[in-house]
Amino acid sequence: MKNILFIHQSADLYGSDKTLLYLVDAIKNDFNPIVVLPEEGPLTEELNKINIEVIISPVIKVSRQLFTSLQIIKLPFLMYSAVTALKKTLGNRKIDIVHSNTLAVFLGALYSHKYKIKHVWHVHEIIKHPKIVSKAYPYLVNYFSSFVVFNSQASFNHLCEYHPKLKKKSQIIYNGLDRNLSFITEAEQNALRKSFFNELEPSTLIIGLIGRINKHKGQHLLLNAFEELLLGNNIKNIKLLFIGSTIKKQEHLLIELEKAILEKGIKEHVTVIDFQKDLWKYYDCIDIVIVPTTDPEPFGLVAVEAMLSKKPVIAANHGGLKEIVLHNNTGLLFEPSNKIALKNAIEKLILNPELITLYGNQGYTRSKLEFSLLKYTNSFKTFYHSI
Repeated sequence: MKNILFIHQSADLYGSDKTLLYLVDAIKNDFNPIVVLPEEGPLTEELNKINIEVIISPVIKVSRQLFTSLQIIKLPFLMYSAVTALKKTLGNRKIDIVHSNTLAVFLGALYSHKYKIKHVWHVHEIIKHPKIVSKAYPYLVNYFSSFVVFNSQASFNHLCEYHPKLKKKSQIIYNGLDRNLSFITEAEQNALRKSFFNELEPSTLIIGLIGRINKHKGQHLLLNAFEELLLGNNIKNIKLLFIGSTIKKQEHLLIELEKAILEKGIKEHVTVIDFQKDLWKYYDCIDIVIVPTTDPEPFGLVAVEAMLSKKPVIAANHGGLKEIVLHNNTGLLFEPSNKIALKNAIEKLILNPELITLYGNQGYTRSKLEFSLLKYTNSFKTFYHSI
């Protein structure tokens, strides 16, 4: 049985974290997965439940802070110590494949290069800024990888645009997932919906954004569009729900979001709750799911989760979202970062409630057909066996 060493950037349970969890769980009877994470967290808890070996070790995570003058000086030492620490933990165990799960980690690239192991770089990002990093990455990926797997045509096009030779060692495998839990009852939905807002009529529509609170997920864009709906069109029977948390040391982003809600005077219409591990019941309580990312989303797992929950999706018309959401079929696409376009898309569904049901049902069918967990994991099993 092949030993596959997975290197990942975080122990959260957002997009790329979930896809890693689903993958190792599905392949564990055919391969022996070992997962390296930089810290303990929700992901380690889930991996422990399914008896996956987890190693907590530095992964050399790429960030803007890493390129400060002081960190640059430390970088060679960080690289050496991270590779040495991992080797010490693994000992003489034979590793057949190193799988770097995102561009944000360099440990897999360095470890596989040093010990001459086949390296798979799994691309979950579209990096546009800073430009020097965006242009350098394709060459780094080409040099340090044996194979490259992209999670969408959009992420493939972005990296290969700068380095066409990457195409020869690359393939696209869409992320996939299943919804194994049944839909919660109407009574449970009503109880949960009322827990979000003090006053909630049965006919109220809840608009939801599920995702990490950061500068490119579009929380402020959606908040501004929602304010226009409330104040400009006299539409009152709607609420807005944000579900998500910030990463460590960026708690100020949550404070800024809550401050903006207060300043707009719409606090009774908007609720922000922390990240939730059991998201399915929350999808059941939302009527319209919004994915308003201001930077191109490489895939968009939230859109698939919403479709599996029979919810229409309104998404920014760029990146991998264009490959998931079919305009006027499973939801609506709007011009990225355009507040008025987003407001108009939401308004269209509010004023045409039959489309909420229609797009939700059609999205469910599409997600089951095109983005199933079985399709995703079988593609990787075939890929690993071919190496």
